[in-house]
Amino acid sequence: MDTYLAAAIEEAREGERAGGIPIGSVLVIDDRIVGRGHNQRIQKGSSVLHAEMDCLENAGRLQASDYRKAVLYSTLSPCDMCSGAILLYGIPRVVVGENKTFCGPEELLRSRGVELEIVDDPSCRRMMRDFIAANPALWNEDIGEG
Repeated sequence: MDTYLAAAIEEAREGERAGGIPIGSVLVIDDRIVGRGHNQRIQKGSSVLHAEMDCLENAGRLQASDYRKAVLYSTLSPCDMCSGAILLYGIPRVVVGENKTFCGPEELLRSRGVELEIVDDPSCRRMMRDFIAANPALWNEDIGEG
């Protein structure tokens, strides 16, 4: 398994251990993780701290040129909000652990030149399916359906 996707999965597991939704993300620039995060909407009572947003926040202020050479790894297909951040900062490549339990606006990202790699990792799928089965109301709230 890819080292960076494994780091995103560990972030997801950390979030789940803390009582949150098991989605994790890392931002990689020049083969180095510069930001990591996990969904913290429940833990912090936040409306916006999806894994990708937490990861970008934890990376701190970066130059536009840094984002243009970055790769964002996420255990789950990015939602509309997170996809907007990807487009805003010009992140050219996103590696997605899985998009079966939830699929964000991937065609929008592709149409704007973002390269998407869908790994379809079984551990990512299992983690999300188990969480959704056990916590459907929290999941629906997280994706704006609750």
